Amino acid sequence: MADFISPGWALFVAVATVLALIACLALLVMASRRKVMAGDNTTGHVWDEDLRELNNPLPRWWMGLFVLTVVFAAVYLALYPGLGANPGLLKWSSQAQWEAEQAQSRAELSSTYARFVELDAPALAVDPQARAIGERLFVNHCAACHGSDARGSKGFPNLTDADWLHGGSLEQIKETITKGRVGNMPPMAAALGSAEDARQVAHYVMSLSGSPHNSLAAQAGKAKFAVCAGCHGADGRGNTALGAPNLRDRVWLHGWGEQAIVNIIQKGKVNVMPAQDKLLTAEQIHVLAGYVWGLSNTRSTVAAR
Repeated sequence: MADFISPGWALFVAVATVLALIACLALLVMASRRKVMAGDNTTGHVWDEDLRELNNPLPRWWMGLFVLTVVFAAVYLALYPGLGANPGLLKWSSQAQWEAEQAQSRAELSSTYARFVELDAPALAVDPQARAIGERLFVNHCAACHGSDARGSKGFPNLTDADWLHGGSLEQIKETITKGRVGNMPPMAAALGSAEDARQVAHYVMSLSGSPHNSLAAQAGKAKFAVCAGCHGADGRGNTALGAPNLRDRVWLHGWGEQAIVNIIQKGKVNVMPAQDKLLTAEQIHVLAGYVWGLSNTRSTVAAR
């Protein structure tokens, strides 16, 4: 009943439920009283010349089952929530049951994760069991956005290319998974002044990574890039503290090309990475972060070992 603002709705539901049970009992009492409607024990209705409707009482077994259902309903409503906002004598709730099951599951899994807690990123990346567990965690909690191969898609970062908006160390990845991230590129249309200014800045941005661009437009946009330097830096190499992308590495999260970059500059963009701390334990996040770290570091890690 938490969805209803007024407490009167809870009272309404409780009263309506009780009245429904009373109506069922009243119906049983009425049905149990046999009334003679005709001398031949029929209702007087005749179909197809000789098909008559008898006025026989309901079978006792049927009546007994009906009574049991009403009694069961009354007992159930007394024990469990159902009468409006009344929590019931057992104080049961689906939220409490879910939390208890989660706690039990975490307790059972604690021994499995215990040996991974002290391992660093390189050790987690080459440990077969840690990688297997990390992969399953990734598929269940991350693949919907980043893809089952972790290569992402437009608007969702590729986790295999060593390009990290918020840093790629084990601790930084753990922080991202635990707390989530909100990437906010504010619209700069007003700051730049015109669509042509945005186009020139877009070509300057493309020039930073050596991408094909209009050199004259890029030269004109260089000075105007100052409105972007506060986040991306004067050299365009980004800022992991802010989650500002490096504009010199040819990694384009929201699309490449003049029109795509102009749209981002003028309209801005907001990306949200949801926090996972309510779904995963600290130990699970540690193993998952080690798996994600290994996606772009496994080769060098194996070679070093």
